Amino acid sequence: MAAQFIVNLLVAMIWLFVTDSYTLNNFVLGFIFGLVLVYLLHRVMPGRFYLVRVYRIIMLVLTFLSELIKANFDVLKIILKPSITNKPGFFVYETDLKTDWQIVLLSNLITLTPGTVVLGISDDRKKIYIHAIDFSTKEEEVESIKSSLEKVVRKVGEK
Repeated sequence: MAAQFIVNLLVAMIWLFVTDSYTLNNFVLGFIFGLVLVYLLHRVMPGRFYLVRVYRIIMLVLTFLSELIKANFDVLKIILKPSITNKPGFFVYETDLKTDWQIVLLSNLITLTPGTVVLGISDDRKKIYIHAIDFSTKEEEVESIKSSLEKVVRKVGEK
């Protein structure tokens, strides 16, 4: 991925030198030419076309922001209720992620979401211990994490 991006930048820089016009518009045009060239050559260059991973990272950020906004509203509802009816609790989340960086990223995203805190990860890296400020059933919480955050973290890690 890094090699493809560097080739793309080199093509853009060479384009600036060849055209002898050092404007932002000309750089963008050279960058687009570089994108086309890298896309055409991505089968002989190492890794998948790098814009696929950039797209997946953007989707990860958007998914996290969506979950963050939903969790903030959920916590706000708990705070504004006149009586305490939430049911905090601990649960074990079993993950299918394989690499350490994916597990750490998922754990950090869960902790950054209001109302949930990751307390630890098992030694075999299969279980994440979580405290939630309010959950009615473990199945709902697990399905929520698996269908949103874990799904996009897995996609970012795919080759």
